[in-house]
Amino acid sequence: MSFEEKRVWIYAAIAAGVPVVYLAIVLPQVAQTPISEIAYVRPLLTIIGVAMAANIVANIVAGMLWPRDANKKDERDTDIHRYGQRTEYYVLAIGALGVFVLTLAEFEHFWIANALYLSFVLSALSSSIVKIVAYRRGF
Repeated sequence: MSFEEKRVWIYAAIAAGVPVVYLAIVLPQVAQTPISEIAYVRPLLTIIGVAMAANIVANIVAGMLWPRDANKKDERDTDIHRYGQRTEYYVLAIGALGVFVLTLAEFEHFWIANALYLSFVLSALSSSIVKIVAYRRGF
C-alpha cells in the first residue's frame, strides 16, 4: 500500500467517523426542540475543527510511522488523486445546488447549514471511496 493510499484511508475514516459524533450531539435535539432553537452552531464548528485537526495529526503520525514512504508520490498517485477530486467536485456541486434551493425556499438556517455540511461529508466520502477503489482495482 502506497503512502498516498494510506492518507486516503485516514481521510475516509475521519470523514466517516466525525459526522457520527455530530449526529449524536444534534440529532436528539431535533425531536425535543423547535428547529429554530437547536444549538447546532458550536457543535458544527467544533466538529469541523476537530476533523481538520485529526486529519493533520493522523497524517503527521503516518509520516512518522512510514518516513521512507512519506514523500514518495508517483504518476499513478497523481492520476488517482485527480480522478477522486473530479468525483468530489461533482458531489459537492450537486450538494451546493441543494443548499441553494433550500436558501431560496427560505428554510431555517439549521437545515441550510446541515445540508452544506452533509455536502462536504458526502464529497469527502465519495472522493475517498473512488480513490480506494482505483488503488485496489485500477481505473
